[in-house]
Amino acid sequence: MEEEVLLVDLKKGQRGIVKRIDANSELKQRLLSFGIVRGSEIEVVDYGINRSTIEVRVGNTLLALRYDEAKAIEVERIDGED
Repeated sequence: MEEEVLLVDLKKGQRGIVKRIDANSELKQRLLSFGIVRGSEIEVVDYGINRSTIEVRVGNTLLALRYDEAKAIEVERIDGED
């Protein structure tokens, strides 16, 4: 059984499947425009200074999210690492 965690709880290089986005409609629309929707695969590429931002890959797209935006995304971890 895979573990459901917040996107910000994933380590660099880990991947997850988006399960839920707990945000207002404006943020949900912004994430949708990036391809971040329920069921999409997302990978943590890197964290910015003081973890204020998180660089992620969705499909072939690299993008940076603010920590508060990423904290709204719940994922099912698909990597075997903890």
